[in-house]
Amino acid sequence: MNIADQIYSATDSATQDRAQAIRDQLRDAIVDRRLAPGTKLSEGEVGTLFDVSRTVARAALQMLSFEGLVRTERNRGAFVANPSPEEARQVFASRRLIEPGIAIAACARVTAAHIVAFKAQLDEEGRFIAERGPNARRSEIKASGDFHLLLASVAGNAILQRFMEELVARSSLVIALYGRSGVSACGHSEHTEIVGALESSDCERASQLMLHHIDHIEADLDLRVRAGPALKEALNF
Repeated sequence: MNIADQIYSATDSATQDRAQAIRDQLRDAIVDRRLAPGTKLSEGEVGTLFDVSRTVARAALQMLSFEGLVRTERNRGAFVANPSPEEARQVFASRRLIEPGIAIAACARVTAAHIVAFKAQLDEEGRFIAERGPNARRSEIKASGDFHLLLASVAGNAILQRFMEELVARSSLVIALYGRSGVSACGHSEHTEIVGALESSDCERASQLMLHHIDHIEADLDLRVRAGPALKEALNF
């Protein structure tokens, strides 16, 4: 049973669908930076805006909390996650320690079928880069994260793969909130170069390219704090 099943097991299908729809709208507002980090997400206000019970609003916020987009504080409520500059640095410092080794491990295990999967992933990234708008931007961020998770899967270390799932989730939040340009064509070209190194069995180059790629992602962050609109205005109510 996954987290969605756990949260919604006691609700009917219509209620579940409504909570998921609210979760999706709130997530879009967070990723699009219409809701600034630290914005309070009151169950009562969310319920009123979407005309649902506090129980349904709470379920939607719980889903966002599990995804790392919302943090909950006892006796204070839910807030848009607000990773500090130091937390963001620690995320990418962790990736620099782990992912070059993952690239080497994946290079040692990669097969022709894996290369086909990587190239399909690159094609998907390319489609989103060619598109415009918030939906394409969200899809770019997800597709980029999926590339790194695919690489971890090919490396064949289940422990490292779980670490990467958390790091990619945290990175995606940081990029969505603070990235100057989102996932760029430059980042896509770096993925392409990494796949080329894997295909040619140049493991050291794959590792070096990964390190450069992580540096590039972090360099694209703008961690200055900005004020944002209130919940009602951000959701265009």
